[in-house]
Order: sequence, then structure tokens, then C-alpha cells
Amino acid sequence: MYRYDQYDLELLEQRTAQFRDQVARRLSGALSEEEFLPLRLQNGLYLQRHAYMLRVAIPYGTLSANQLRVLAEIAERWDRGYGHFTTRQNVQFNWIHLEDAPDIMDRLAEAEMHAIQTSGNVVRNITTEQFAGVAADEVMDPRPLAEILRQWSTMNPEFAFLPRKFKIAISSSATDRAAVKAHDVGLYLYRGEQGEALLKVLVGGGLGRTPMLGTVIREALPWRHLTTYVEAVLRVYNRHGRRDNKYKARIKILVQALGADAFSTEVEREWEQIKDSPATITKAEYLRVAAHFAQPPYADAEGDAAIVAAQRQASPAFARWCRRNVHAHQVAGYACVTLSTKPGMAAPPGDVTSAQMRAVADWAEQYGFGEIRVSHEQNLILPDVRQRDLYALWQEAEAAGLATANIGLLTDVIACPGGDYCSLANARSIPVAQAIQARFQNLDFLHDLGELSLNISGCVNACGHHHLGNIGVLGVDKNGEEWYQVTLGGNQGLEAAIGKVIGRAFRAEEMPDVIDKIVATFCTHRAGDESFSETYTRIGLAPFKERVYAQEGV
Repeated sequence: MYRYDQYDLELLEQRTAQFRDQVARRLSGALSEEEFLPLRLQNGLYLQRHAYMLRVAIPYGTLSANQLRVLAEIAERWDRGYGHFTTRQNVQFNWIHLEDAPDIMDRLAEAEMHAIQTSGNVVRNITTEQFAGVAADEVMDPRPLAEILRQWSTMNPEFAFLPRKFKIAISSSATDRAAVKAHDVGLYLYRGEQGEALLKVLVGGGLGRTPMLGTVIREALPWRHLTTYVEAVLRVYNRHGRRDNKYKARIKILVQALGADAFSTEVEREWEQIKDSPATITKAEYLRVAAHFAQPPYADAEGDAAIVAAQRQASPAFARWCRRNVHAHQVAGYACVTLSTKPGMAAPPGDVTSAQMRAVADWAEQYGFGEIRVSHEQNLILPDVRQRDLYALWQEAEAAGLATANIGLLTDVIACPGGDYCSLANARSIPVAQAIQARFQNLDFLHDLGELSLNISGCVNACGHHHLGNIGVLGVDKNGEEWYQVTLGGNQGLEAAIGKVIGRAFRAEEMPDVIDKIVATFCTHRAGDESFSETYTRIGLAPFKERVYAQEGV
């Protein structure tokens, strides 16, 4: 994985010193909260319901074992013993005291980590899929370009005060596991007819109160023009994006207002002025960065598959875990393993304790090459596990509460922290997620249902990406009470779709029954081994709505 160079280290040193001074002035009263607000936000510090929340960047979802141990240390020393992993491949600490924030920033910097630009109207954390560099269906490794984007966008003065926050994702696999179409700029990396690396550029995706999917504005962009083209997009947005209304300030609104063709023309015109500027990526720079992502020393794993086959035959529980949580690797005899952070009532989705973090760090070194990934679904991944080590890893993960065999299933719920923590939320997410998980604890039944995503957001900001869930749940406020609106038909990936609202909202206590009826409708109408998405596409919304509201005669 990438190691910081002297420029990175000096930038962090200066930034942490600057932030320490800003906090001291806020605590002394020299800065008002209004004056302090933009300063803390650009350092990832939010003021929530009960305390400050610190959001730490995990660029393209990659951590070293040492970095994960530092996060565990922060959770123990300055929080309440856990961290929350997000859909943006960040980690959040929800109980931070302002006076401790500078010390936390210093500790992060020592581990080559930071919280810069995890908030504010800037380019946020660059994301990609959790299996980047090892996925069996990957065309090429997107991490070098993701790292170059990170370096280019960090503290870029031209884009320090955008009209609104700006999110970029890049993917290079046959299955989009990074929700690329839901980003302000989405990038698909692929190879052309001559084997050259090219990019498809999508602009104008985003969820929130006005959910939209990105539109392709450029095909076959040579990789070396990545930064200049994204810069052209940002320049057009910076110049024309609305600043008078934050609800209409995202780039998706600008693309919609101008039209994709007109927006693309503006970008191309801007790009012509800078396409051959010093910002163009040279081959030497690409190779310098790519060298940090060279393949580790994989061992000859001949015969491992036979060992695992025998272990699966002997243990149905292990076999079930392998079917859901173990994924194909590029190298024979190796596998990618997803550690589920969704145990149901035992912990909120995405929450990982300091003890679990330390365990995962140990496993990363014992069973891999010291690397951990964070997925869009808020789970943790060990990307390089020898197949013969899977059984031992499963046993340890089971003991640590990280081996629920539900990846991609109904209880692999994506959920934001919701009203329990967030001051923006209209309703709580965690209790609803856990009540639904408690209703569907039968793993055999879940496996029979197959792929089925359930996403929950506590407000229209859609941090839980409810629009993209096969079943989406949105918390809404009705006269000071918490209610939940349900959408169906959402999907992420190459066939991304925005879910449709089925009807009136429900109280929290109704939600398990509502999901039960939706699942029952799917089972009734399912043809063969159809997925939920396939059945929904075939029969539409009406049968689900009829079943859910049957007792009301709606």
C-alpha cells in the first residue's frame, strides 16, 4: 500500500499544528462557533447530538495493520471503545471531546492518517471497491490512479470552497462494487482495443433529497488525462454551480439544469485549455505510485483447494460462511475474506470495537500481508488469505463476532448512525436495522432468499444510500414523531437504479412486519432462482404494495 512521502508528512505536520492552534482559540473564546465551523469541518470534526464526531479518511478503503491498531487506540483513549465504518470507506468516532481533537490528529499523523477533507465543500475521500488489486474480475488495478487523485485533490487551493461537497469513485471490475454511478464524478477504468488504459467518465450522480445517477460525458479518456479532465469538470462546477441554495448546489443539479450535452461541451472547452498542462500524469509518476501497489510475495498454494473442500464437507457452518464471505482472488490458492460487521442485535451495522480492530490487524498479518480493506457496505476485508488458512480464520472470526455468514443478504444492512447520534437525522436508523435483523436470524432462510440489499438512512441526506437498496428505508419526521418511508427496486452496480416509494410511511414498530410482507411477496412471485431485483423488475411495484397495505384496503 502507499506510504507517505516527505511532502505528505510535511503537509500533515503543518496542518495538525494549525488545527491545534484553531482549537485552542475556540476553547479560549477567541473564535466563535460560527468562525470555528468551517475550520473544524475541513478537518473532519462535526458537532452532533451528544459530542463531537471525528471522521477519519481511509483513502480508497485501504488500511495497514498498524493503522487499524491506531484506530483501536483512538477508540479506547478518546472515544467509547469502538468506531463506525461508513459507506464512504471512512471511520467515525462519535464521542470526541474538543480539547482532545488535536492529540488525536497528531496520533493519526504518526500513522500516516488524517481527517482532512472528510467534510466541508471540498473533494472528499476518493473511493474504490474493496477488492481492488486482487479481484478475479478486475480489468486492472485502480488504486494507483485513486492515489494520484488523492494527492492531487488534497489541499488543492482552487477547490477549497466548492459550491457543495464533491465525491469521486473509481472502479475497474466487471461488477461495480463502488456505487460509481451515485457519485459526483464516477470513473470506470478499462482497456481499449490496443490494451491501453482508458476511462469512462460519469458526472452528476448523487443521492440525498434529489437522487440521480451519473451521466456519461466522456468515453475512452486516456489515463494520463485523469487529473486534468476531473479538474476541468470541477472548474465548470466551481464557476456555474449554485451558491445561493445549498439544496440545489450539488453538481447533479447543474448537469440537470444545463443538460448533459451542454455540460459536456463546457467541460471539453475547459479541458482543451489544460489537457497538456503540467497536471497531466506522466508515465514516470504513474510508475512511481504504482510501485507501492506491487503484488506481495504470494506462496505456491497448490493443493490448498483440496484442503478447503474437505473442511467444507466436514463443517456445514464453515461451508455456508465460505459461500457468502469468501470471494475469488486473482492468484490461485488465495481468497478475499469479508468480515461481517452485521451480527444483528449484538452491535449496530458498521460498528467495530477496539478489541475487534486489534484482532483484525493481527489476522491481517498472520493470514495475509498486513493489509485491510473497508467496503461500501461497511464491512472489513482481508484481501490476501491462503485458502488453507480459511478454516482457522473463520474460527477466530466466529469467536470475535465477525463471522456472520450474511454478506450480500438481507441482514447485511447498510445503515447510517441516524438519530442516535446525528443532529441532522429525522429518525433513528440503528434500532430499526436491528429489529429487522432480529426478525430474520435464520441463516438457511436468508441463503435461500439470495442476494437482497436493505439500506437505511435517518434523513434525506441518504448517508445509508437507501435509494440504492433493493429495499430502502428512510426516516422521516411527522409532527415530531419518527416514521419510516419504504422504497423498492433500488440497485447499485452496473445496473444501478433508484428505488420507488411504495406508499405512506410506517412507525418503527411496524417495520419488521413490513419487511416480512415484502419478503413474502418476493417468495410468492419468485420464478426459480430469481434474485429479488429480477423478480421486482418482472412484476413491478403493485404486488408488493398490495401485500404491505392489504389490511388497510389500500
